[in-house]
Amino acid sequence: MKILNKYTILFLSIALISSVVLINLIPNLEREEFNQDVIEDINDGITTTSIVENSESSSIDVSDIEINEDIDTVEIPEEQVDKITEILKNNVYKNEITDFDAYLLIGSDERSEKIAQTRGKIQGKRADVIILGLVNKSTSEVSLISFPRDLLIENKCTNKIERINATYSRNECGNRAENLAAAIFNISGIKVNHFASFTFEGFEEIIDSVEGVEICVDQTQKEGYSFELQKGCQTVSGLTTLNWIVSRSTEVLVGEKIIDENGNDISEWKMMPGVSDLTRIERQQYVVTQLINELKSFESIVDLNSFVTALENTFVIDENLSLNKAVEVLWTFRNINLSNVNKFTTPVDFITLDDGRQVLILNEPLFDFLKRNQILNSN
Repeated sequence: MKILNKYTILFLSIALISSVVLINLIPNLEREEFNQDVIEDINDGITTTSIVENSESSSIDVSDIEINEDIDTVEIPEEQVDKITEILKNNVYKNEITDFDAYLLIGSDERSEKIAQTRGKIQGKRADVIILGLVNKSTSEVSLISFPRDLLIENKCTNKIERINATYSRNECGNRAENLAAAIFNISGIKVNHFASFTFEGFEEIIDSVEGVEICVDQTQKEGYSFELQKGCQTVSGLTTLNWIVSRSTEVLVGEKIIDENGNDISEWKMMPGVSDLTRIERQQYVVTQLINELKSFESIVDLNSFVTALENTFVIDENLSLNKAVEVLWTFRNINLSNVNKFTTPVDFITLDDGRQVLILNEPLFDFLKRNQILNSN
């Protein structure tokens, strides 16, 4: 009886310790519904919340297009419907693509007071980062496909022409992720299996949890007081990384850096040419691959503790993604040779509006693009 009690106590002690370890190491991630039937209904127009409104645009003459910056919607006069149909002709997918398990990574531009101090305040939530991670079911090859936030699409829920980032909103059709996944399926034929989303502040915490990432630049560059990167390589914090990624007004140093006797920078700086939404995407992909590389430093579950803690506070994942599957995906990515990761941006052209603003349109069907770049299986 004493032996039984001894082993019973030992078993309960081990169970208690294990429970404490699991509670502290397995993240209690926030979950959101992600219903594939809802996504299909959105694309079929079954849950459309509004009637077709007047339309507008042109493949060349776009002087009539107006974009409301608050909702990113393009108002289109009725007489321009045929032209907008022509300009968005590559948005209609040719074939449903089933070669991949597809994971959607969404970075929301929702900002806390802390982030707003360097990036400014905005209203609402839109998708500032849209990256589709494709894992080939046959070869396990990994590809990252980025969708520019300014890509022009037809929102099948509202029947409005919008930037794709504006579809990341909750309405009677579906929640934010479902609406964005529907938009991606509508132009690519790729069904998103799972998603994870984070805010600007969450992104900063993730970077800091791995003690920063290395960024290498070929010119000393800055944006106001939000960040400054020196020529060469440096390990930087989450806030600096974030500000660099989203910068639209990057400046580069001309000549040598000069600091006066009062500590003020009196160097000559000039605007970096060619900075656009596509520049931001290059930086996003760069940092994502750096984070994937950081996974190699985690040799055990214990080593992942700070990273997992950050995930618990920053990520929202779909309700269908189990913790076991999430861990499996992370450890799969841990073994990836970064030189073998395909990194692409959807093929786009710029269209300049009459007021100087620009939007992007697909210049090639995504099926053809994936085929041409040998991302799709050859059969």
